[in-house]
Amino acid sequence: MSEYAAQAAEAFAQVRERFEETLGWLAGAEAGALEHGDLEDQAGERGRELLRLMFQGQLDLRALREQRRRDVAGPEGAVRTRAEKDHGRPLATVFGEVTVSRIAYRAPGLPNVHVLDEELNLPEEKHSHGLRRLAATEAPRGSYEDAAAAITRATGVKTGKRQVEELAMRAAADVDAFCAERKPEPAPQDQVLMIQADGKGIVMRPEGLRPATAKAAAAKRKVAARLSPGEKNGRKRMAEIAAVTDVIPAPRTPADIIAPPGAARADPPKTQGKWLTASVTDDIRAVIAAAFGEADRRDPGRERTWIALLDGNSTQIDAVTAEAEDRGITVTILIDFIHVIEYCWKAAWTFFEPGDPDAADWVAGRATAILGGKAACVAAGIRRRATTYGYSPAERKGADTCASYLDAKAPYLDYPTALASGWPIATGIIEGACRHIIKDRFDITGARWSLGGAEAILKLRALHANGDFEQYWPWHLHRERQRVYGLAA
Repeated sequence: MSEYAAQAAEAFAQVRERFEETLGWLAGAEAGALEHGDLEDQAGERGRELLRLMFQGQLDLRALREQRRRDVAGPEGAVRTRAEKDHGRPLATVFGEVTVSRIAYRAPGLPNVHVLDEELNLPEEKHSHGLRRLAATEAPRGSYEDAAAAITRATGVKTGKRQVEELAMRAAADVDAFCAERKPEPAPQDQVLMIQADGKGIVMRPEGLRPATAKAAAAKRKVAARLSPGEKNGRKRMAEIAAVTDVIPAPRTPADIIAPPGAARADPPKTQGKWLTASVTDDIRAVIAAAFGEADRRDPGRERTWIALLDGNSTQIDAVTAEAEDRGITVTILIDFIHVIEYCWKAAWTFFEPGDPDAADWVAGRATAILGGKAACVAAGIRRRATTYGYSPAERKGADTCASYLDAKAPYLDYPTALASGWPIATGIIEGACRHIIKDRFDITGARWSLGGAEAILKLRALHANGDFEQYWPWHLHRERQRVYGLAA
C-alpha cells in the first residue's frame, strides 16, 4: 500500500467504522420497528455524526500530509526556525465540533504561525464560516435566542445568545465596503433616481446611548418597581435609514391624489430596484452620503433626474442639500405629502369639533390647493380664519403650527412640477422600510441593544432586503482572509 493510501486509510478509519455501524443499524430490527418520524430523527442524528467524522477525517488527512517548510515567517517578517507537529485547535462546524491538528512554526518571544490555518482559511474564533453564515441568516430574522434555537435545529450544534451576536457582528463587518463596490444593473435614462430617508429610535443599553441622550436618561428619577414615566425615550438611539429606487414616471393631476370615492385615477409612478442602507452608529449625513453613493453607481454620468423625498426633517434636508452641492448634482427635494396632510389636520381641529365630518372636506380643499402650488395662500387663509374667529393663542395653536410649517417648507412643496413630471410625492418606501428593517426586529419586547449588535443586525437586514446576501458572502470571506492572513483568496 502506498504512503498516500495508508494515510487515507488511517484518517478515515473512524468514518468507515461508523458507516458500517449505521448500515447495520438500518438493516436491523431496531430501525425496522420505528415509525417513519422516529426513523427520520435517529437517521438524522447518525447521519450528522457521520458527516462530522468525514469532516474530521479530511482534516486529519491534511495533518498527516502536511510537510514541514523552512521559509515560514510571521506577519512581522521574522522567520520561524522551529516546528512542532500536532498542535490542535477546536473548530465548531455545522456538523459538530472537530479538531484541527497542524504544524506550529515557532520562534522565541513571537506568536506561533500555522500554515495550515491559512490554507484552510480558518476564522480567528472557534466557530466556522458555516455557522457564521447561519447566524447571519437567522439573527436578523428574530431574537438571538430564536436564532440560536434555529441553528441547533438545523445542525445539532448548541450556540449561546452571546455567540450568535458575535457571529452576526463578524458577518456584517464588510457590508459597507461591499455596498461601496457594488455595481447595480443600469436603468434607462428616462427613469428617475429617487432617494428617501427617515429615522427610528432603537432601545439601547446605557453604554450605547449618544452622550446627550445618556445625560437626559441619567437625570430622570428612577422608580424601583417600574420605569419612570417617559423614561423609555431616554433609552433610545436614533437609527437612520435611506432608500434608493428607480422610478418609472407617471404624470398625474391633483384630482388623481384628492379624489372622491369611486372616481377614476391615473396610475401612480412605479418603483423598482429598491436598495436600502441603515446605521445606528453613523449620523444622518453619513447615511445620506451612502445613499448618494448608490445613486452615483446607478447614474455615473449624471444623466438622469434625481429627486429626494423626505418627511420635512431639517437635518435631513440640510444633509441632502450639502451632499448634492459637494458632488455637483442637482437634486429636487420634496416633502412627503402625507406629512403635509397631517399638519392640515392639526389646523382642522382648530376650526372643527373632533369627529366633525366637515373637517375632512375642509382638509381635502386645503390639500388640493397645496397640490396646485398654493401653499402660501393656504397658510395665509388659515391664519386669517383663526384671526377672524378671534381664537386665543392656545386655541389657534394647531392652525398657527400648520401655517408656519407651510411657510417654512415652501421651497420643498413644488407638487405641480412633481405631478406633471410623474414623480412620487409620498415616502411609502422608506416608511415601510422603517417598519420592516427596524421595528419588526428591534422592537421585540424587552430587547436592549449593544451598539455593535444593533449596527450588525441593521446592516444584515438591509443586505437581505436588498437581495445581495448571496453575492456578499464569498466577498466577505475573501476580505476576511486578507485581514487575518494578509493573503489574496
